Formats: sequence, structure tokens, C-alpha cells
Amino acid sequence: MALSRILLLLLCVVSFEVPNAKTRPIDFVCNAHARRNMNNVKDLEVSMVDCSGSDQLPSSLQIPCVRILKASWDHKSLQQKRAEVRGALGLLLDGVGRVRKETKLSCQSSLLERLEHGITNYLHIVTKLDIKGDLTDPIPGCPSQQSRSLTQVLQLYGRLLRGKLEWLSLDLRDSCLDQR
Repeated sequence: MALSRILLLLLCVVSFEVPNAKTRPIDFVCNAHARRNMNNVKDLEVSMVDCSGSDQLPSSLQIPCVRILKASWDHKSLQQKRAEVRGALGLLLDGVGRVRKETKLSCQSSLLERLEHGITNYLHIVTKLDIKGDLTDPIPGCPSQQSRSLTQVLQLYGRLLRGKLEWLSLDLRDSCLDQR
């Protein structure tokens, strides 16, 4: 756990110190390998094993619906799809941040902090995607739920990344041709 924090800190320092690094949201879209590597759900699940009592959160948090129907997804504009992903990530981020402040377990707090950091990164990428048109509000597709289980939150987060976020990336893959 301590080693992963040190590596994360080192990565942050290096990324801030490299003046010519030009990572763009489109790079995330065009590189499936990078998207898979950025997904830290499995690492968080493994870390939970070493953190006794970490599954039960101090209070419930609202988790977004991540169900996706291909037929309805295909009929949405890119702006609507982005709004849906942003809305889900934002709802999750708010809940995780609030619960992290309430937790008394240091290892649970560390897990929630890592989760919060990952969600923030994805939210930044999705917000900065070059999609023409105004940012729209998400159209409610299904109701959100409440959960006090970190396991359930991580499972849902993983489905969001492998579902709506991945599908949005696939819908934008034509933009990758313009980048070559």
C-alpha cells in the first residue's frame, strides 16, 4: 500500500515536471490499451482484501445507474452520451468524496481517496473531449440507487468504465483518424 502511494506521488511529480508532455483527451479515446491501464478497479478490489472492514461504508452514497441499452445509446447524440457519462461520474465523485470525509478507517479512507482520484481523472477527460456543441444535462435513463457497500460501488464503477465510457470512446474513434 505504501509503495503504491509512493509510486503515485512519483508519477504525479514527473507528470508535472515534464514540460513537453501533451496528453490530450483524444489520446485516451484512441488508445484502448491506455484506457484499460487507467482502470484501477481491480487494484482497489485487491487492496480491499488487506483492509479489514473496508466494505461497509460509514453512510450510504448515491450510485448512478449504469445500465445501457444499445438501441437507445445509438440514437443519442455525442453531447447526450457525454452528458450521461459526466453525470454518472459526477454523482459517484460527490458520494465518494462525502463518504471519504466520514470514514474512520485509514485504509478505507485511502481506498476511497484512490477511487476519488480515478473518478476525477475520468471526469476531466470526458469533460475535455472535443465534442462539438454545448454541454448538455444528462437525460435520466434509470434511477440511481443507494449503497453502503464499497464492493458494490467498485463493481458499478467498473461497469461504468467498461460500458458507457468505453462505448463513448468507441463512438469517437473516427476522431483518431484526424490525429494521424
